Amino acid sequence: MREKHKRITLLAGHYGSGKTNIAVNLAFELKKNFEKVAIADIDIVNPYFRTKDSQKELEENGIKLICSEYANSNVDIPALPQEIYSIIDDKEIMAVVDIGGDDRGAYALGRYAPGIIEENNYDMLFVVNKFRPLTPDAESTVEIMHEIEEAGKIRFTGIVNNSNIGNETTADDVLNSLSYAEDISRIAGLPVVMTTVMEEIKDALVGKIPNLFALKLQKKLKEML
Repeated sequence: MREKHKRITLLAGHYGSGKTNIAVNLAFELKKNFEKVAIADIDIVNPYFRTKDSQKELEENGIKLICSEYANSNVDIPALPQEIYSIIDDKEIMAVVDIGGDDRGAYALGRYAPGIIEENNYDMLFVVNKFRPLTPDAESTVEIMHEIEEAGKIRFTGIVNNSNIGNETTADDVLNSLSYAEDISRIAGLPVVMTTVMEEIKDALVGKIPNLFALKLQKKLKEML
């Protein structure tokens, strides 16, 4: 896990890359060191896995959740609250932003991009998962990365290796994904800023992988596994 954080951390990636679970975990991690932490969900494409699934836990820990009032309802429309602009305007907030999957989901970011770029205190992290069907190699993954950048109007600054196969993931699976992440890093010219692992296998990887970040699953994900 990085010691220094930009004020706004944006997370985007291919559908099913796991960015929402990372966003929630990152918000909890930031809360350990910062008083004002917010997480904003601007994913208007995938109504199933949402930051709102962790609303109770976030609120109990003093983390502000900003999302559509229709999240986790039977209404699925591309409506985003004006409150999202607060993470741009209030410079005391450490913010995590969960962006929709692929280029279609990243279009919503475009309306906020000018303010974020002007402040220039952000990280735009590309979440990758070697084991997803449409991103099995570095070349196809980088192609999706460029599509997201074009749609969201912000360039990525780093890569998060979240390669996993759910609760069947082993330490060897993570180790075997490192060359994939390094290839993406080389082609894109971006650093791998962290490799995520489930808490259960972290001890087997400590000292073997730099910038290791242990994840807890959202309740909804736990129920599926």
